[in-house]
Amino acid sequence: MKTRPCVLTIAGSDSGAGAGIQSDSRVIHALGGYALTAISAVTAQNSRGVDAWHAVSSALLAAQINAVLDDFPVGAIKTGLLPGEAIVRAVVDALERHRGIPLVVDPVIGSTSGTRFLSTRALKIVRQTLLPRATLVTPNWPEADALTGVRVQTFADVEAAASALLETGCGAVLVKGGHAPGAICRDCLVTKDGRVRWFESKRVKTQNTHGTGCVLSAAIAVGLARGRSIETAVTDARKFLQQSLISGRKIKLGAGHGPAFLG
Repeated sequence: MKTRPCVLTIAGSDSGAGAGIQSDSRVIHALGGYALTAISAVTAQNSRGVDAWHAVSSALLAAQINAVLDDFPVGAIKTGLLPGEAIVRAVVDALERHRGIPLVVDPVIGSTSGTRFLSTRALKIVRQTLLPRATLVTPNWPEADALTGVRVQTFADVEAAASALLETGCGAVLVKGGHAPGAICRDCLVTKDGRVRWFESKRVKTQNTHGTGCVLSAAIAVGLARGRSIETAVTDARKFLQQSLISGRKIKLGAGHGPAFLG
């Protein structure tokens, strides 16, 4: 019997479909995987921003995760929006029996439009309980700053923040450079064996940037589910995101920032 690499995404639902569960599912299927989902929150949002949101109960989220992991051959798991301490703890507890499955943590703290989903207390719980389980953590500059206390303003700061995150016990850290200035986007991968690799790509001029972090982390998770190394999975995922931004830059959906990957 043939099968497809199964990837479980634990994230919020985006009614505008540019990020979260909807984006993750499109990416996973586009890359030949099978997307399994556990919804952590429901948001009312569009290309302009988040109008309202509501977290699901921690018990319901745990039930979703357990239902999937008890039946499907999950090759990788990725987390996105985990709104609140109870939700984070529920995810950690549900994954306890599945430590062997690669875990990509995209530490979503808030939306680009300014809606914050995680309190300072919840961030502490993420750092103490979720990050130590992660195969790879993929923060952007503001998220790396919030998780470590390192003020990330230069590329030298990026390596310092990544090293601080490695101290949580995670396997590797990819600090994304989308918030940095300049025509070149630079991402920094630091692994627990001390290796540092910088990835560079030309910044794409486009309004369709909603969900870039979701696209990248979901694509990395597919690579890990296929048994690829972290470095190879990151390399392939960055190429996928870059091509998605290029191919979709002339398409207009919504009045604000359109989806980074249209499928």
